[in-house]
Amino acid sequence: MRILLSNDDGYFAPGLERLAATLAQHAEITVVAPERDRSGASNSLTLDRPLTVRRAPNGFLFVNGTPTDCVHLAVTGLLDHLPDMVISGINLGANMGDDTIYSGTVAAATEGYLLGIPSIAVSLASKVGRHFETAANVVVQLLQRQREQPSGAWLLNVNVPDVPASELKGRRVTRLGKRHKAEPVIKTQTPRGETCYWVGAAGAAADAGEGTDFHAVERGLVSVTPLQMDLTHHAEMARVNAWLAARTQEAPA
Repeated sequence: MRILLSNDDGYFAPGLERLAATLAQHAEITVVAPERDRSGASNSLTLDRPLTVRRAPNGFLFVNGTPTDCVHLAVTGLLDHLPDMVISGINLGANMGDDTIYSGTVAAATEGYLLGIPSIAVSLASKVGRHFETAANVVVQLLQRQREQPSGAWLLNVNVPDVPASELKGRRVTRLGKRHKAEPVIKTQTPRGETCYWVGAAGAAADAGEGTDFHAVERGLVSVTPLQMDLTHHAEMARVNAWLAARTQEAPA
């Protein structure tokens, strides 16, 4: 199999290096990743300037753009053959619930999916990053399953507890949970006395009940969430149609 690897932490990230080394034993690997940390870049494409592609000493290709740029360039021009799968990660930190809207890790996999390629975003649910090998082994298992039973083009968001592989409690197919609103921005000053702001931390989980990604990871399970790109709120279509069709009553003279 040919696998395209990318991420949003940058081509030098330890999670990407571990994943590439592990998967190289099982497939033909090409790495195309951002030149720097692009966490939170979401699905943005760079359209206001040209992009450059360079090769790092370890053989990885890196792009002065977003995770979406990396996958788009690779699939539509850089590679001689289409990859059989796009894998994004291993991200340092979970991408669960509302995080998936902002995540560059998920965005890289999404671009592969939109281009018709089975794609997986994988994140280690920790800010410490002790057990990247656990997440890498989970990806190998998913790769083997894809070989045995090809899935077609779907998009999976995978979050792995940061524990030794022997301590995982299994896998669970989940839905996205939901966070509370984000913490307030942090107001500070530059050395020149200018006011600046840091975006606040993500809020705590608001919907973390059974069946959610939060619930699974908290219990030591690998969370596997199938995602879709149809943003249509189908349940609201009839109500919006009625709202648009309603005649406004004329005010009395």
